[in-house]
Amino acid sequence: RGERCLMSNLSSVLACEAARGPLHAAAAAAVAALAGAATSIAGLIRHQGDAAGLGAVRGTENADGDTQKALDVMADDIIASALGKVDAVASYLSEEQDAAIPLHAGGSVIVASDPLDGSSNIDTNVSIGTIFSVLPAAGGVLQPGRNQIAAGFFVYGPQTTLLVSFGGPVIALQLGENGQFHDMGWQVRIPDVTSEFAINASNQRHWHKDVAAYIGDCLAGKDGPRGRNFNMRWVGSLVADGWRIFRRGGIFLYPADRREGYGAGRLRLVYEANPVAFLVEAAGGKAIDGAVPILDLAPADLHARVPLVFGSAKEVDEFAAYGS
Repeated sequence: RGERCLMSNLSSVLACEAARGPLHAAAAAAVAALAGAATSIAGLIRHQGDAAGLGAVRGTENADGDTQKALDVMADDIIASALGKVDAVASYLSEEQDAAIPLHAGGSVIVASDPLDGSSNIDTNVSIGTIFSVLPAAGGVLQPGRNQIAAGFFVYGPQTTLLVSFGGPVIALQLGENGQFHDMGWQVRIPDVTSEFAINASNQRHWHKDVAAYIGDCLAGKDGPRGRNFNMRWVGSLVADGWRIFRRGGIFLYPADRREGYGAGRLRLVYEANPVAFLVEAAGGKAIDGAVPILDLAPADLHARVPLVFGSAKEVDEFAAYGS
């Protein structure tokens, strides 16, 4: 089924998925609406003359207590409007909203989204994106990530791109001049072994012992216990750091630490960690909270936070051993 769905563009992929049955048809319709929304968001970013305006603080905080930027709100509105036109979508869960937004009582799927990932980079011309997850409405709004029907993320950078999976292979697509997402022609498979790690090293003084020991051994290079040199990469947008790992391997670490508000991690399980983990596992990698697979976690609430470590499978296992 996966090979049959690796077609030339997003429309053909969605048509293939829709043929699998009503629930997948609903998920395909939701992804089509998200692609339309992402195209609008990309256009807004590309043609907006005042980038600083898009990154301006709105003076309010979202449901997670983070300061909202103008583009956060715009992207959320665009996505909510697009999904509101899809009868199959029962409700919309957004990082920018306190509670679920009901859309269609008879809908069979729920869409969760971080409308604008990487908000701090809006006015610096660094890649930002939209992360999404499609879940069966029958499971309610609080479901483990393994229930996801589809997940993916868009990146608004030098190219506007999409990684998406419906449980089979991860498909990489790029937005063309004709407004369609076309297959990029590469097999999305995360290499098992890597010599790159991504972490915000400025927080080193707050790290727990396992994280500090792991990064210390990586930095020790070929003369240290790991026996090889590592490079550090850190963009600060989950979608940008993630895309790099899907393209050439690596490990991403956003662990819990000793800072106030970071004890349970910082990224959102529903809107960020679950969809990324769904893609990672589909591409042969691993995603954990430090020990437990992300997809096995049940969110306690819509805005639950979680530590997130993902990437090349053997390297994620290597990290997990530091905490055992």
